[in-house]
Amino acid sequence: MRPGWCTSGRHPARASRVHWRPGPALPSLPCLRYSQILNWAKKINEGKTKEVYELLNYPGCVLLQSKDQITAGNAARKNIMEGKAAISNTTTSCVFQLLQDSGIKTAFVRKHSDTAFMAAHCEMIPIEWVCRRIATGSFLKRNPGVEEGYKFYPPKIELFYKDDAANDPQWSEEQLIEVKLKLAGLEIGQTEVDIMAQSTRAIFEILEKAWQPQNCTLVDLKVEFGVNVATKEIVLADVIDNDSWRLWPSGDRKQQKDKQSYRDLKEVTPEALQMVKRNFEWVAERVELLLKPQTTQGRVVVLMGSTSDLGHCEKIKKACGNYGVSCELRVTSAHKGPDETLRIKAEYEGDGIPTVFVAVAGRSNGLGPVLSGNTAYPVVNCPPLSADWGAQDIWSSLRMPTGLGCSTILSPEGAAQFAAQIFGLNDHCVWAKLRSCILNTWISLKQADKKMREYTL
Repeated sequence: MRPGWCTSGRHPARASRVHWRPGPALPSLPCLRYSQILNWAKKINEGKTKEVYELLNYPGCVLLQSKDQITAGNAARKNIMEGKAAISNTTTSCVFQLLQDSGIKTAFVRKHSDTAFMAAHCEMIPIEWVCRRIATGSFLKRNPGVEEGYKFYPPKIELFYKDDAANDPQWSEEQLIEVKLKLAGLEIGQTEVDIMAQSTRAIFEILEKAWQPQNCTLVDLKVEFGVNVATKEIVLADVIDNDSWRLWPSGDRKQQKDKQSYRDLKEVTPEALQMVKRNFEWVAERVELLLKPQTTQGRVVVLMGSTSDLGHCEKIKKACGNYGVSCELRVTSAHKGPDETLRIKAEYEGDGIPTVFVAVAGRSNGLGPVLSGNTAYPVVNCPPLSADWGAQDIWSSLRMPTGLGCSTILSPEGAAQFAAQIFGLNDHCVWAKLRSCILNTWISLKQADKKMREYTL
């Protein structure tokens, strides 16, 4: 079996990372040269492509140090590729930063040096989760009759038990549940398996969306999970680098930039290894763009009929911030100053920034209809309803004249989410936050159901 970051019983546990929430400031760790690390840390494990160190002065944290070694076929083929450690570390750090910023729970803390990053200490679940959009590689060998290029909707999930001697056999979810793994005090049962499966699909979809603006197809992805020793949570673990996926520019396998180009070599020559390195460098250069929106960032403009609605509008602004969408608050009355309302509207139409207008007006809502009838930008009604007249007031937002297309959402958070969904169509960073929100809501319900069953039993 493969070495891991730590072990629990007879099952190996690999390196992992946890979603780093705001809390006490983490003491600064000097960026040390590789030769100096031993003065600060204790090696607790070593694999084919990385070493793991326990940080003696920082309880609960480990350091993942990448190597320049590249392998294939469970190390049946291995070579030194100078510079690979830095390339892999850059790729992993950018990918995990994107996922963590989106709301996915990871063990990543921060990049420490060119070749190492800090992570939370976890016990690893010895399973590789694979998510596939396109049928290729080993899937075709295990499923004869399926043509290469077959697309899975939704993406297909598979899992493999990490055992080098047995060549990482494919497992079913039932096998994983029946083995009753227990890591960091958490037993892996149906709930935990479901969480990992749903998380794998969400992580794949986020990265798939992130690569699309660069005209790159994410074909498949391999991830691992661990149990955070401190929080007992399942988190995304190990690394996601160019060994972890298939990436085809323009959807063309012949242009593949991932480790498959190394696996496919008939003979490893210095020239061939340089070709592989150029592919890895190509990915490392572009992976940093995953952290940046590829289009002009949009904004939400909330127009309120009165400052008495400010509390309602502040909820919209706060919710927009959760999706990374900027939000401005303005005060104007379509009834009392229609010329000023249209002037403010024109102010935001002329600078080229994608905008969604949210009209907040109680009693008789004139803001939404007036805006919608005079702009091609999306308009959302979000009226603050009163207990006394809410049932009557709502009709001024629902009954629109012919030719007006403004929608009505009563919840301030819902109005912000709707605006974010519009921007998410062309902004993978916003879309990632929306997708993570769906996942985290699902996980919360799953965990609540588990606690309820345990309580009733």
